Amino acid sequence: MARRLPSPDADLQPLAADMAALGLLVRNRRAHSQLRIDDAAAQVGVSTDVLSRLENGRAVSLDKVFKVLDGFGLTLLVMTKDEAANALETRPSRPGGSEGG
Repeated sequence: MARRLPSPDADLQPLAADMAALGLLVRNRRAHSQLRIDDAAAQVGVSTDVLSRLENGRAVSLDKVFKVLDGFGLTLLVMTKDEAANALETRPSRPGGSEGG
């Protein structure tokens, strides 16, 4: 059965406070890359099951999380909640996009 590609969300905030939010960010990056899950998993060097679990907010080992993030050109930034809120408030708006809130 052919799988549909997820639709990219240009207004998704880059804040992941839990595994579900991190999974959405990873899935959104895959959508922007226009990759099926099996192709993306092979490209970043993890199993399709690992990538699926991560995208669905389920438990994945931290080394696999970092492998997926690196493979998609993403990084993890650890900061206080106040610093994160401030960074999101001062984020420039995207041309043609709406401000997320």
